[in-house]
Amino acid sequence: MRVVLLAFRLMCLAWLWPVTQLNSSNFPVKRRHKETYLDENTKQKHGGRVDLKMKKLDSTKSLLIKSEQLLRIEDHDFAMRPGFGGSAIPVGIDVQVESVDSISEVNMDFTMTLYLRHYWQDDRLAFPSSSNKSRTFDSRLVKKIWVPDVFFVHSKRSFIHDTTMENIMLRVFPDGNILYSVRITVTALCSMDFSSFPLDTQNCSLELESYAYNENDLMLYWKNGNDSLRTDEIVLSQFFIEDFQPSFGLAFYSSTGWYNRLYINFILRRHIFFFMLQTYFPTMLMVMLSWVSFWIDRRAVPARVSLGITTVLTMSTIITGVSASMPQVSYVKAVDIYLWASFLFVFLSVIEYAAVNYFTTVEEMKKLKKAKIPASYNATQAMAFDGCFHDNEIDLTSFTEMSSMPNTERNTQTRNSTASVTTEGTRLRRKHPMIQNLSFIMSNSYMIDSYSRVIFPLAYLLFNVIYWSMYA
Repeated sequence: MRVVLLAFRLMCLAWLWPVTQLNSSNFPVKRRHKETYLDENTKQKHGGRVDLKMKKLDSTKSLLIKSEQLLRIEDHDFAMRPGFGGSAIPVGIDVQVESVDSISEVNMDFTMTLYLRHYWQDDRLAFPSSSNKSRTFDSRLVKKIWVPDVFFVHSKRSFIHDTTMENIMLRVFPDGNILYSVRITVTALCSMDFSSFPLDTQNCSLELESYAYNENDLMLYWKNGNDSLRTDEIVLSQFFIEDFQPSFGLAFYSSTGWYNRLYINFILRRHIFFFMLQTYFPTMLMVMLSWVSFWIDRRAVPARVSLGITTVLTMSTIITGVSASMPQVSYVKAVDIYLWASFLFVFLSVIEYAAVNYFTTVEEMKKLKKAKIPASYNATQAMAFDGCFHDNEIDLTSFTEMSSMPNTERNTQTRNSTASVTTEGTRLRRKHPMIQNLSFIMSNSYMIDSYSRVIFPLAYLLFNVIYWSMYA
């Protein structure tokens, strides 16, 4: 039975084998016809043009591969600099300053946006060209070749702009000359001197240098001399840019040797008008306001004291505000000299009234003693509340004795008083003139205000003349 079944299976296989071979030979023809049919439909649908979206990815890859093959990138080791083992490769630098974004006195730095361009020759990237035209690439090819490792000395922060793509451009010429351009924003240190602030001029610089290659391997230089540094029209709020100037030099490091260094020097002159409005004019007004007390009655204690304290507190506020916006330096600035000198004038006006009030009180006490006022009467009590001395509060009962005295006694006392005044006058003439004048002013305290009305304005005017002639 098993033999019969095996023979039957063999007969079925022998009968189906020719049919299977026939179908397999016809299938590629049908597939080929199907592809042809789809291709013809695609051409008819797009008006005889093939849709390029299906080939976009493959075309990009093929173009990049063609560029790499043209520049023979795979044939060379671009980890080494051009002409390795020979003389130093010259790299020209060209800078165009787009803007100076900010200058900070507190942090002592500045922020600048610029186009940094490098020029050098690499024979490894030379390619044949019948039209002698250059080829331009983006950042994708830059990562596969050698480029100079220029960095910014004393840089705090820096970045390459990457919107919408990285702002990097590489241009290769047929003879191997290369232009490499990058757009950078850098924040660098600027050592400022505030001795003349705010009438100062600052000299800042941006320094460029190779990080790895010393002067034996790479030579940095300005491509077009002084014309290598170009700037757009730059307007700053607090500074006026007087000059942009390139320069070069050498930097020495004890571990690695000498390096070429390029400098972008620019001179900044501060606008004074802002500080005139915010600092100098208010200070002048406060000093002049303190002089008003010289024209107020010396017995008006509340008015003159409140005016003096107000001007002193206002000057303290101005000094605090200016100090908060400045770095904590250990030397005296020009604005500090002006503010503290003005504060001294305001403070002296308060001290002046204190002296006037004291001498006035002493003078009144002397008059009361000469008038034989009882000791129980205190003259300061009359001025305690309003600062005014009232004659109607004096007890004049003691003066009746003088009025009832005979004429002879009165004449005798008059002669004695005249003789005593003559003796005192003789003694005063023997004293030093300065002491004599001081005693006269103390006995006539109202004259202190009269002198202050002239001395204070003249002294402040003289101070301003000396100050502005020194710093302006």
